[in-house]
This record gives sequence, structure tokens and C-alpha cells, in this order.
Amino acid sequence: MRIRAPLLERLAESISRQIVRYLEQPVGGYTPFFAPHPTILADTLMPGDVLLVEGNTRVSGIIKHLTQSTWSHAALYVGGAIDPLTATQPRVLLEAMPEEGVIAVPLSKYARFNTRICRPVGLTEAERQAVIAFGMAFLGRRYDLRYVVDLARYLMPYPPVPMPMRRRLLAIGSGDPTRAICSTMIAQAFQSIGYPILPDNELHMMTAREPYGVSPYVEREALHIRREGLFTPRDFDISPYFSVIKPTIENGFDFHRMQWAQARQAAFSHDETAAE
Repeated sequence: MRIRAPLLERLAESISRQIVRYLEQPVGGYTPFFAPHPTILADTLMPGDVLLVEGNTRVSGIIKHLTQSTWSHAALYVGGAIDPLTATQPRVLLEAMPEEGVIAVPLSKYARFNTRICRPVGLTEAERQAVIAFGMAFLGRRYDLRYVVDLARYLMPYPPVPMPMRRRLLAIGSGDPTRAICSTMIAQAFQSIGYPILPDNELHMMTAREPYGVSPYVEREALHIRREGLFTPRDFDISPYFSVIKPTIENGFDFHRMQWAQARQAAFSHDETAAE
């Protein structure tokens, strides 16, 4: 008896959704080193910033292993483009998830995670809004989860793949789950205004005297990533074109006002007096 194609597609999608639910389950033992309060993040973030997240799910661990990075997820800060900032829980982050597709979430979702703010430099207000508008056009898009092979490769926690091949493992297959898991949507939003993510010596030579010291292998990989659109959260962290913003510093950090610093100074003075 011949099985009809629609039945096979529904079966594949059902299996894929079960795999996604398994991969998105949190693993035990995750504790953030320092997680700033959402209010502090909100005071620091600017529309167009990229928020990197150290996730705690099974798939997060795999992505961190394959990319050799702390960061497994990225979201685009869109400010009040979706909800007014006066709302109790405004949805200010745009992100792509394997099962939900492209959704908007509040900052509180990542209140208990290590995060990093990566900020594009030199954008005009119009360019920031163009980046946000590009991302907003994807809002509500659902991903085709019929590509079982595209997801099944993530079931092995630490695949024994040589380091030069690890990023390419993320690109096996051609299904949408690959693009849902990585940071392609955000990278495309910046590329839509001509803003670079990874080092490009040809681009750099147009604005500087000396090229970057990039190895031929890395240059080939960067070209492959730009061509295939296979960007990961790590790329925003190491990008020479994004500034890393520390909320504590941006909010006026002064170590002289910290009590432990005063106690240490008092102890230091006491030791000096005793020595005399």
C-alpha cells in the first residue's frame, strides 16, 4: 500500500515537534554568574541592539559546544515598536525560536540568564528603524518543522566533530529549523542596510590603512558564512563592528562608592599604621 505524501509530511512534522520539545527542555544546574535586573537592561538597551543569551536548554549546550562560545541565542531589541514602553511587560525583544517561529518577548524572559549587549556603531535613527522594520516583517512567521534530519543531528550532546567543521555541522540539511536556531534573521536585518557582521578585509581597506590580521582559513569561513547566511550568536560578540555594552558601567559604576572598597581601604590603612 502506497502512503500518500501529505501523510508522510504530517508524520515528519509530528516527529520534528517532539524533537524540538525535547531539545528545548532546560538542563539542571544552570546558575548565572551575573544577571542584571530587567530594569537595568531596559535603561541600557537601545533599539537595534543585539542581546546575546547564555541559554540553559539541551540545544543551547550543543550550540555552545559547536561554536565554542558562551552564547547560544540572540534577540533583537526593538524597543516600543511592538508594545508601548509604558506597558507592564512590553515585548521589546524579537527572536526566532524553532517551534514558535519569530516572536516578541519581554526582557523578563531572560532575567535569570547571563546576557551581553552588542551594539552596532554609527547608525542613524533611520538606519536603526530600517533594521527593526526588517525584523518586524518576520514577526509571526512559523518555521517548517518537517525536516527531521535537520533536527535529529542535535540529539547528540557533544558530537565528535573536528573544530574546523563544527560550524558547518549547523548547516547540514536545508530545512528551516537550521535558520530558526541560529541568528540568521538578525544578521540579515543588518545586512539589509549594508552593516557588516564579520571581518571583511576588502571592506576594511576602504576605511583603514592596514587590513585585519585574518588567517586565510578564517577569511574563507567568513566568506562562506556571509554567502550561506549561517551566522551564530558568537559572531556578534567577536565582531569588530559591534560594541560590547556593560549595563553596570553604563549606569555610572564607581568603585569608590562600594562599601567593600571602603572596608578594604580601612583595613589597608590599619595595616600601614601597625607596620609603623
